[in-house]
Amino acid sequence: MLHDTVIFPEGGGQPTDTGIITTVADGITWEVLQAKRHGGHAVHYVRVKEGETDKALLAFSPGAKVTVALGQEGYDRRYDHHLLSALLESRLELPTLSWSLTAYPSPCYVEIPRGMTVEEVSSVQNEANKLVFEGRRVHIEVEELDRAQEKPTTVLESGRAVGRGLPDDYTGGVKRVVVIDGIDRNPCCGTHLPSIHNLQLFLLPHTDALSRSNTTNARLYFLAGPRLINYLTSSHNLLTSTASILSCGALQVPERVNQVVDERRRAEKRLGDVETELARHLANELMNEKAQTTNGDLFKKIIHRSDDSGNALGFLSAVSLAFTTLSVSAEPYLIIMVSSPSSQTATSTTIVLLFGSDDKKVKETGDALKSKLGVKGGGKGLKWSGKYTGVWREKENVALKVLLDGI
Repeated sequence: MLHDTVIFPEGGGQPTDTGIITTVADGITWEVLQAKRHGGHAVHYVRVKEGETDKALLAFSPGAKVTVALGQEGYDRRYDHHLLSALLESRLELPTLSWSLTAYPSPCYVEIPRGMTVEEVSSVQNEANKLVFEGRRVHIEVEELDRAQEKPTTVLESGRAVGRGLPDDYTGGVKRVVVIDGIDRNPCCGTHLPSIHNLQLFLLPHTDALSRSNTTNARLYFLAGPRLINYLTSSHNLLTSTASILSCGALQVPERVNQVVDERRRAEKRLGDVETELARHLANELMNEKAQTTNGDLFKKIIHRSDDSGNALGFLSAVSLAFTTLSVSAEPYLIIMVSSPSSQTATSTTIVLLFGSDDKKVKETGDALKSKLGVKGGGKGLKWSGKYTGVWREKENVALKVLLDGI
């Protein structure tokens, strides 16, 4: 904890600054990883190398003199202002409910009571950049804090507090106000540059509605300074990379992506139709086998197949459905279908589907699969399904046959 600092502690929507503390006595530098606010004090957390704990305790003993400097990320964050909040409130009467500078270089956001139209977003962005180009100055005013003179914050019907009040746990003796000339006066303990001339604000042209069912609140995302440059660079790289993959120009990417999506949907439908046809074919083969069973004996069958699709259980279920639809005779049956990846490892998953004409035998067989083969699963009525983790070898098939013979 220092007498004073230029490193901003995390809070109020702004992430912690990083920086360097140098001890005057020996000139040793210590990396500041973060700072946190405790009441009216900023507590700095520094990186200490293994075995240097005592050295750190000595360097930061009470009364030791140090100098503090911001790291590059700290300087970069000072390009972010609450100019946007001021314009939203003064031009559109939209108070800022919350805001966050987020971790660099992600887009920052302000939370507002409702969504905004594209025209409103464009209007606010143009107004902000007009003020940026004018180079409006930013200065700080500090006055003695008198809690009795502070106006309470407005509370909405939802219980949300909005306004420019100080935190309830703030114990500092001064009130710090950030002034953007001719635009805004706002109590703030955050970090700021002396001018907005290099801010260059860009608003993402949409607002994201929050998922809470009892609110119309939305988030408006924005970028400024180094974040904007980083965003434009990464967006350009992503676009050119995508254009290269699709073998088209950058302007044709949306159209080509739509074509790929449509082709994928048609391919998935064709695959579904083929799998349904194959499931019926397999069900017919099983029915022909079952028809050869005489004297009302229980028809037992094990089918093991390889399947690298993402929905092996869906295909096995289609086979069982087709079979039960075709099975109109009273002869009993008990069928186990196993589907494994073509290339297996210790973490591979094998799908097991069991179905039959007698729910008691299905349950008995399912319990045996769990206890003797380690298949995890469950079922109800005439169907049971489970998963086996690991490599399904021939010995598992043999064990499965022994299990089924005992039913």
